[in-house]
Amino acid sequence: MKRCSRCKEHRPRAAFAGNRRARDGLQTYCRECWATYHQARQIAKGKNVRPRVETPEGHKYCRTCGEIKPHSEWHRNASASDGLSTSCKACRAAKSRADHLKRNYNLTEAERDALIATQYGLCAICLDAPPVHVDHCHKTGRVRGVLCFNCNSAIGKLRDRPDAARRAAAYLEGNLWKPTLVAQGVYQLPS
Repeated sequence: MKRCSRCKEHRPRAAFAGNRRARDGLQTYCRECWATYHQARQIAKGKNVRPRVETPEGHKYCRTCGEIKPHSEWHRNASASDGLSTSCKACRAAKSRADHLKRNYNLTEAERDALIATQYGLCAICLDAPPVHVDHCHKTGRVRGVLCFNCNSAIGKLRDRPDAARRAAAYLEGNLWKPTLVAQGVYQLPS
């Protein structure tokens, strides 16, 4: 136990931050008093200080969404003082999605939403399912539209080849693909 020189209360040693120059290796103020003192000094210097938010035990305040959430809603961060990340899981997921759009397609979420609105909220190919995947040309990087999962994977399976897509459409329409044997092992495709 140690007595805080500011609030005059006896507290456990864990309530004090370390100070190598002090005789007992601890600061003279407890952590709560030190935080209050430090915040008052920063305000006196004219610096912008975030207000402290009181949270119940086992909860943490998310600065991004402004909500108090239980520790189960946070990713672990071993280098942080409390062992938790600075943003909750939901906020980190939203930021990760936005970063993915910007990094891979040079789009903001607003631009993606505008693209979906121009497609009337439907997949650009099947006009049936909600669009969730940004489709782009792998050669040029140009964004073509927003597709549903099935249509996006179908284009990928066809390796972004329009000739393969045309043959697939002809096959589905009943025009069977019948190549003509021109020479030993050489086939000519119908045009």
